Amino acid sequence: MSEEQAQALMQQLQALEGYLSDVVQKEESVMRLLQEAVSAIESMKAIGTSANETLVPVGMGAYVKAKIEPNEKVIVHVGAGTSIEQDKESAINYVEARIKELEIVLQQLAAQRQEVSIRLDQGQQEMNRLIQSSRGSTQ
Repeated sequence: MSEEQAQALMQQLQALEGYLSDVVQKEESVMRLLQEAVSAIESMKAIGTSANETLVPVGMGAYVKAKIEPNEKVIVHVGAGTSIEQDKESAINYVEARIKELEIVLQQLAAQRQEVSIRLDQGQQEMNRLIQSSRGSTQ
């Protein structure tokens, strides 16, 4: 194999490594979103029938006390800068549906990561064979 082919293979490997890094970052982002969604459901379920007091972050580590009224309505962000008011059960169902979508995306990303890892391993093995063959031909 020529030096040009070796350089082309090296560029392919670098591109695959970059793509793998992107896929891993996306997986981590989706995992954080999943954790946030699960926490949101737990919080909505925890809101009881009596008023609760809580702390609301206002930034830079400062909080204000706030009273959560026993309200069965929740404001839910539905995308494109739009939020709607829903009853608590509908909001929980909406977030659960989003969790299912995120789990599908996570499975797809895991499959992509596995595929790229396999291709990267194959490319590295090919590069090792090139190195071995070039060493053998120079001796």
